[in-house]
Amino acid sequence: MSFPLGNRRRVSATLPFSFLVALSFAVAAIAGGSKSPYCNNPVQLAMVKIWVDGDEGEYLAGLTASFGATLPEEKNKVPKLPAVFSNPLNGCSSSSSKVLSQLSGSAALSVRGDCDFVTKAKVAQSGGAQALLVINDKEEIEQIDCSGDVSPNISIPVVMVPKSVRDDLTKTMANKRVELLLYAPTRPIVDISVVFLWAMSVGTVFTASLWQEFGISEQTEKRLNESSSKESSDAGTDSDNDQETIDISVKGAILFVILASVFLLLLFFFMSSWFLLVLTVLFCIGGVQGMHNIIMTPVTRKCRNCPQKTVRLPVIGEVSVLSLGVFLFCVIFAVAWAVHRRASYSWVGQNILGICMMINVLQLARLPNIKVATVLLCLAFFYDIFWVFISPLIFQQSVMIAVAKGKNTGGEAIPMLLRVPRLIDPWGGYNMIGFGDILFPGLLITFTYRFDRESKKSMGKGYFVWLMVGYGFGLFLTYLGLYLMNGNGQPALLYLVPCTLGVTVVLAAIRGDLKALWGYSSKSSAMINPTAEV
Repeated sequence: MSFPLGNRRRVSATLPFSFLVALSFAVAAIAGGSKSPYCNNPVQLAMVKIWVDGDEGEYLAGLTASFGATLPEEKNKVPKLPAVFSNPLNGCSSSSSKVLSQLSGSAALSVRGDCDFVTKAKVAQSGGAQALLVINDKEEIEQIDCSGDVSPNISIPVVMVPKSVRDDLTKTMANKRVELLLYAPTRPIVDISVVFLWAMSVGTVFTASLWQEFGISEQTEKRLNESSSKESSDAGTDSDNDQETIDISVKGAILFVILASVFLLLLFFFMSSWFLLVLTVLFCIGGVQGMHNIIMTPVTRKCRNCPQKTVRLPVIGEVSVLSLGVFLFCVIFAVAWAVHRRASYSWVGQNILGICMMINVLQLARLPNIKVATVLLCLAFFYDIFWVFISPLIFQQSVMIAVAKGKNTGGEAIPMLLRVPRLIDPWGGYNMIGFGDILFPGLLITFTYRFDRESKKSMGKGYFVWLMVGYGFGLFLTYLGLYLMNGNGQPALLYLVPCTLGVTVVLAAIRGDLKALWGYSSKSSAMINPTAEV
């Protein structure tokens, strides 16, 4: 899946999934317009900057009400307001003149409930408050409707903020002065980071496809040379040194999606800092292996006739000094990233490790034919849609989005993502894409590259080029949907599967290749190594 991720706490507060948000906004606007001419404000995503004892701190996100004053787009046009909790906390009535004087010139905070939003706004304004922040009873933030008699006298902005704001500000305001600044900066339609993320995703699949020929052709040549001078048994012994590949079966595809769902639920219910640490270690192991193979493949190919020094290590046995040096470099790189993974620049190392790991996975795991590809990608298609769009009906929030954003980990996201910081967005944060949105289509695209090569198909009559175009277009549709749906997470496979598998099936049907692709058996797999099946 794909969605933007906030890089500071609370800005990534989960909103209802996309189509319900759009529908609720439309209904609220229609209903509000019928009640009062003063209840037709456009919904704004509000930024609430926090100052603690004069020092600028974090910011949080909110939604403005459909009544009251609108927020300016520039922060230099609004003053900082001292934060004050209403008394009583529900903000439904004023108690004493002393309490009212405390609200004067402040940003009043009240909790949701016991009376309508309009009443809360009137009470806060009568006490002299310059703004009202309504703390929701859940982490999701919603539009504040006009469930009361709205008059033109309400002239202060009203903003809803997440539930956790109450506890956070209560602790901070106990012994410190807290000030708030409310404004609504305009988000750009497209951030340039999307272009980099698109290029990395497409480039990873393209490189993994061509890497088969670059890295494996040398093994094939070696195998063929050995077979001409040795018996097949000797060649089988040497095959242990080759990189073994795994052909995915129909049963393996079904089992994989089931296990992925189970693992996602485990992350959702039991995600914690230690669980994230385990994922980080596994990510580093995969990244080290991938980076080592990516570096050693061209080096070995270039220096195949060069003399190499070897050393014998316990358990491992004899290894070349060059391979050992590269391995140590990869380990140091991964450890350095893990130690500094919360730094602002850590996304660079994470992307390098992730891309190397995915290229390596696409060399190890293969789709043997379109039959298996259809089963795997169709299941992945519904898997992505269910855990993004349908799971909130069961679990009260999107399981996929909650896990990706780091539920119960202090906002630290899982490492199985490519991410790029948003460069021109005033809200900051990251745009990111999950590994599955690259690996699932990548398995099909690498298969079509092998099919074209073994069938000696030209570029125009083959499938690889068309699928690369389809994959790039599918990613474009993913990010288009992301921005049209106000940044709510999108199941990328909803767009990528039709643009890759759909293109393959349609082209094959038109060309008369569908039967051949459906039961295809790769020639190179049997030639290169004994292939395992899952």
